[in-house]
Formats: sequence, C-alpha cells, structure tokens
Amino acid sequence: MTDTILYDYWRSSASYRLRIALNLAGIDYQAVSVDLVKGDHKTPAHLDRNPQGLVPVLEIDGHSFTQSLAILDYLNETRDLNLLPSDPAKAAKVRAMAHTVAVDVHPVCNLGVVAHVAKLLPEHPEAKVDWMKHFIPPGLRAFEALMGAFDQAPYACGDQPSLADICLMPQLYNARRWGADFSDCPRIQQVETACAVHPAFAAAHPDAVQPD
Repeated sequence: MTDTILYDYWRSSASYRLRIALNLAGIDYQAVSVDLVKGDHKTPAHLDRNPQGLVPVLEIDGHSFTQSLAILDYLNETRDLNLLPSDPAKAAKVRAMAHTVAVDVHPVCNLGVVAHVAKLLPEHPEAKVDWMKHFIPPGLRAFEALMGAFDQAPYACGDQPSLADICLMPQLYNARRWGADFSDCPRIQQVETACAVHPAFAAAHPDAVQPD
C-alpha cells in the first residue's frame, strides 16, 4: 500500500489540481474521500488534519500538507515537474495566470460561499447559478488576456503543462457545470481540448474519480 494519501472531494477544485499534479509526477496515492456535502470536513478527525476544515490534505514523504498551491510548489520542487519556467520573470507571469483563477475566482465560488449565498437569498432559487455566472467569466477573460505573453503550443504557456493549466482546468469544469459562458475565450478552449486528452488530466477529472 502506498504511503501517499490524498484527502479530497471529487468536485473540489483544489483537490482536482493535486490529482493532476500527482498524476504528472507518476505518484501512486490512496484517495480518501472527505464528503463536503455530508460535512465530513467539519469532523474532529479532519480538523486534526487541517484546522481550516478544507480539502485537500496530502500526506507524502512523511509530511502532511495543506493548501493546494503550496503543495503544488512542493511537488514541483521535489519531483522536477517543471511547472514553472526557469526565468524568474516568466515564472511570475505563469503564477499570475494561475492565481487569476485559483486565488481570485475559486475562493468566492467554493461550496461554502455559494451555500451561504443561497441561505441568505432563499427567495432566489437561482442565486447559486447567478453567482457563478457573475464571478467565473471575468476571471477566465483575464486568464485569456494573460496568455498573450506566451506561445500557446498547445498548453497555456507552451508545449508542456504548467501551473497555469493545472489551475485552469478545474475552473473550466466549474464553468461548464454552472453554465458560465467563456465562448469569448478561444485560447482557453484550445487549452481545454489539449488538456482533456492528456492522461494525467483525464485521470484526474471529477467524472473519472466520482464515487459510485
């Protein structure tokens, strides 16, 4: 049995990112579901793993890590994934693209936030959907514009997946799930097509890991 354990939820964007990276690194891991809908993340057992009560949590190399972006940095540095260019300026630009969706869009569109929005607006049954459609497209348009600094061939920043692609794909899954329009982002759509057929991305997709 592998010593690497990923505590995740199948629809969690942050967990999705880590599944992609673990697959890119060729790391065998045991997935342990933390069902956010059932409130598993609020149990004492999970709060011991992560005082924030969030997923993912990754146990690897004798350590327990939280926060997906920090974990991605760790995997990149210890497994030579080359998720960032060696040039510091280009690396900062790739990080900026990734953060456009992972830092600015994702936090306001996670399960806890939209559930609270729906609770505050019980008279508006479409509040969740309207919320997602409002916040997701501007972030994707910004990502699309920032891609102009790179030669897309065929991924967001070149000929191999980067941190930007790993953060983009989970957000596109959410966009499609909620009907958020990004038809005005042709470059992103091309990246989506390229990533969808990459084995590491395909195996990490929520549909591929959804519990029975």
